[in-house]
Amino acid sequence: MKNIIFMGTPDFAVPVLEKLIEDGYQIQLVVTQPDRPKGRKKVLTPPPVKVTAEKHGLPVFQPEKIKDNYEQIEQLQPDLIVTAAFGQILPKGLLDIPEYGCINVHASLLPLLRGGAPIHYSILQGHEKTGITVMYMAERLDAGDIISQAELDILDNDDVASLHEKLADVGAELLSQTLPRLFNDKISPIKQDDELATYAPNIKREEEEVDWQKAQQEVYNHIRGLHPWPVAFTKWQGKNMKIWKAEKNDQTTDQAPGVIIDIADNGLIVATGDKKSIKITELQPAGKKKMSGSDFLRGTVRNELIGAKLGE
Repeated sequence: MKNIIFMGTPDFAVPVLEKLIEDGYQIQLVVTQPDRPKGRKKVLTPPPVKVTAEKHGLPVFQPEKIKDNYEQIEQLQPDLIVTAAFGQILPKGLLDIPEYGCINVHASLLPLLRGGAPIHYSILQGHEKTGITVMYMAERLDAGDIISQAELDILDNDDVASLHEKLADVGAELLSQTLPRLFNDKISPIKQDDELATYAPNIKREEEEVDWQKAQQEVYNHIRGLHPWPVAFTKWQGKNMKIWKAEKNDQTTDQAPGVIIDIADNGLIVATGDKKSIKITELQPAGKKKMSGSDFLRGTVRNELIGAKLGE
């Protein structure tokens, strides 16, 4: 079996690593990001890929910057490097080491959605399909030749978590099908058309705020496209309130976008820019824990909510 070095960091990369192990490849080294402080108590936490690697007794390397520190990889002389959501760009010197090159498992149908947040943007932009691309790595981000692709429908109730899980499994399976063809020289890589490229950069804080002027479907896509991280928010009584979950609602209205037009048993019904509405079913007021819409309503005078406006 061929010698492979695997590079990945978050949960998305775990099924890919697990599948490589299951398929019997010799994993010489697992490269992942350093442990980071997490949570309110800032507990130093290993990335999911490190946890998986250690479970299988694989050696782990955690460079702060791979571009300055890849002598160990050079010494191992792997046949192939596989990356999946590693989180760092590989320098040319590293790309040139393996006999079969460096390939990446990317969570979009390239050249669409190059960048670090393709799953988020596929929902935010209202795409009906997304998928996985196995590609050769190049010095430019996500611009290498395409080796194989697999499509996946985006359902109207998908959020980042559900799509993330499905795509991780699709990616693991597609890679498993692709590697035997790669090692037997039975692939025909396709160059990407840069003119068709779109981008999915990491989400900025200001992009997380809900714009109630937008149509119902766009607002709904915004909320599910940021769930469960980094989470959409709106202004409520001058403070940021996170909106964890919402549903499209049947009520229509002439009220201004952002106005709470009604109260349901399980949430707030809010006007959108196309005279339709969204029902917020899970939220988190500033300084409080996440709660269901019904729990929020228990601590609030309902009549005072109707007519109030979110977003200011």
